Amino acid sequence: MRLLNPLLLRLLPALMLALAATAAPAHAASFELTQASIPELQKAMADGSLTSEQLVKLYLKRIEAYDKQGPKINAVITLNPHALETARALDAERKSKGARGPLHGIPVILKDNYNTADLPTTAGSFLLKGSIPPKDAFLVKKLRDAGAVILAKVNLSEFASGGAHSSLGGQTLNPHDLTRTPSGSSGGTGAGIAAVFATLGMGTDTGGSIRGPSTSNGVVGLKPTHGLLSRSGIVPLSLSFDTGGPLAANVADVAAALGAMTGVDPEDAATLKSEGKFQKDYTRYLKADALKGARIGVARDFMGQDEEVDWIVDASIAAMRKQGATVIDVKYPKWLLGVKTEFYNVIRRPEFVAQITDYLGTLKPGFPRTHKELMEQSQALTSPRDGFIPNPSRWALFKQEADAPDMNSKQYLAVRDHGLPLVREEIEGILSSNQLDAIVYPTSPRRPAKIDADPAPGAAGGESATNFANLTGFPDLIVPAGFTTGGLPVGISFFGPAFSEPKLLALGYSFEQATKAHRLPVNTPALAGEKIGE
Repeated sequence: MRLLNPLLLRLLPALMLALAATAAPAHAASFELTQASIPELQKAMADGSLTSEQLVKLYLKRIEAYDKQGPKINAVITLNPHALETARALDAERKSKGARGPLHGIPVILKDNYNTADLPTTAGSFLLKGSIPPKDAFLVKKLRDAGAVILAKVNLSEFASGGAHSSLGGQTLNPHDLTRTPSGSSGGTGAGIAAVFATLGMGTDTGGSIRGPSTSNGVVGLKPTHGLLSRSGIVPLSLSFDTGGPLAANVADVAAALGAMTGVDPEDAATLKSEGKFQKDYTRYLKADALKGARIGVARDFMGQDEEVDWIVDASIAAMRKQGATVIDVKYPKWLLGVKTEFYNVIRRPEFVAQITDYLGTLKPGFPRTHKELMEQSQALTSPRDGFIPNPSRWALFKQEADAPDMNSKQYLAVRDHGLPLVREEIEGILSSNQLDAIVYPTSPRRPAKIDADPAPGAAGGESATNFANLTGFPDLIVPAGFTTGGLPVGISFFGPAFSEPKLLALGYSFEQATKAHRLPVNTPALAGEKIGE
């Protein structure tokens, strides 16, 4: 028998270690959960340094520490008792078949107006407590099919309108400042994403309900083009304006979520508008230099209400110029500014009366069946009882809706058939005549308001541009822009024409990479044991 060369014997241990290192998967660099992006989480799950089950546990630990204890953010209405089981199954599937896509094993929180066949869907109302709808909303099914883990249903303005509280969920707090509103109606989603209760969150937007919480909580949010995402299985507020949309800590994660949810839904005719226009991968448009050569309009009509917000917007515009953008001030006509609220209300109020009645008709026996029954039964809750909280502001909206002309009225038909197309054509004209890629404006013209502040006598709410995106059906992307001296976040909107999501996401990503304004809220810091990959 021939003996091995003595030199080879001395080198053999080193050679074996080198071979083992080559065979083993390379581990991702360690990172904090509170700073994690979807690509980082997917890389860690691919190399075995993280599992979806572990990720769910980390988020549940944060919810336990901060939602009903500690700062008591109060974003969560219902935790999914099957989340860990689902995560374990997805981990096993990853090992046997590989990942389904970028959302495989990623935890998501849902605004509690998305139908879930295995969890109650309440719209935040004590009147719908325990209501299990017949099937998942189209977008919920899309998320589950993409491998996402539904972690929780979260609080909202009741029936997606009014202040950032509900008779079932109570008041949600802003994790940056517990005395300030997280804004509505997707307040639970915005606060939950800011506090890092999940990687992704889903909100809905009818007049600014994704965008207000995005700016107030310092996160990224997208109100998509009307018809890009299905609304079937979402509790309606006004189907002429309603859309779902994602919120996340960064633009890339919003882009990843969006691509997983697009597609024509036979149960929602509005999605036919997206045929041939939707994408399945919006992340491919994300380029750090996308602002170079871009033409950006600045809508200064919506500034001048808060000097610190204005300062942050002006600093943001300077950052865009530095990145190579051409910036042009644009003015909205006075008639357009004057009609936006009236046009919105003429459509929104009667549609809710009819459409919520249609939705209630799909529920099991034992729940209200009409808008009138909701209104009458809500009057019975005049003081806290059985864990329910009175919501006078929502009752006031019920009355306004009931008193509004119906969907057969001349006012409604005139605005629907003539007013909305006129608004759309005017804004299309502003964009095209100036050859703009997007219009930017402060998403909220003022910093988040105090939750318990008394309204000043006769005070107006101030001009906000958010409902122009609903009146036109156009997309609006919100990106964190900075903070006031008191530590309150300010967001900037990138508003563009129909189905311009690829361009808006590219511009928003470029701005985000240049400014890096996102921060973890002071009231929900990192917990011990949250470093991944160590």
